[in-house]
Amino acid sequence: MKKILFGLFTALSIFTLAACGSNETTENEKNTSEPTTEVEETVAYDKDVASISIFLTGNLQALEIMPVGTTTSDFLPLQEERFPNTKYLGFTKEPDMEALIALQPDEIFIDAEFAEKHGLDKYEAIATTHVINLDEGRWKDHLKSIANLTEREETAEQFIEAYEAKAEEVKALATEKLGEGTVMAVRVSAKGIRVYGMERPLGPILFEDLGFTPANGIDAIDKNWENISKEVLPDFNPDTMFVLVSSVDEGSDVVFEELQNDPIWQSLKAVQNNQVIVVEENPWLDYSAYGNKLALENLEQILLAR
Repeated sequence: MKKILFGLFTALSIFTLAACGSNETTENEKNTSEPTTEVEETVAYDKDVASISIFLTGNLQALEIMPVGTTTSDFLPLQEERFPNTKYLGFTKEPDMEALIALQPDEIFIDAEFAEKHGLDKYEAIATTHVINLDEGRWKDHLKSIANLTEREETAEQFIEAYEAKAEEVKALATEKLGEGTVMAVRVSAKGIRVYGMERPLGPILFEDLGFTPANGIDAIDKNWENISKEVLPDFNPDTMFVLVSSVDEGSDVVFEELQNDPIWQSLKAVQNNQVIVVEENPWLDYSAYGNKLALENLEQILLAR
């Protein structure tokens, strides 16, 4: 009897182990048959690129191409946290040609305005040079042009899609926090007051991407901006006003402080409604794909804090 029971127990154990093994195999088969989601890594651009315009640099960055060197403007200095491995090549108006040559770039991207002023042949003697006219079209057009030259069309489309989605979110938030009134943007400096029109740097992001309604007279400005006196501000009289204070001209913060105590300033609807939004030149004046992305994110933070 003991032998019979022992035999039955042994057979039962073998059956149980076999069943467990079968289940384990089935589970493994399930795991291997399920599709896995892999994050596709961005392929690094295989050419060293130099940029003769901080605005072009922002478009290159949106395409995940980090230039080895770039020029800047006085109000948009090279930020180490954003460009840790990018060499400073001086101001766009007067690039450091020796530093550019020392980099030995494979390609140079240059703003058409400065290609004409500096002489395109100087750059073509160093490397293949691509000229982008920032006065033609909008930032999306510039981004697509660079994407075509670098074979990053898909990256450009993905960036634009994400940007437009964020713009819609910020637009809805702005309507909730600020209402649907008129908007204008000014820059205050020790030299005076500048009001921005419908063109770059601020027109496209404010009045196209975010869909704000321009204040009275803004659409009549036929250039990028117009210098005005404080006495003219009531003619615009916006419901919301974006203000930038110059970081370049010494004493600009004092001028802005004095302006805020002026009865003309205090009479403005935006001031009375507490809808004056002070923003930084960087990134708001960085008219590029990546610069505008940073500006959207900055405005979102400002509005959420209201």
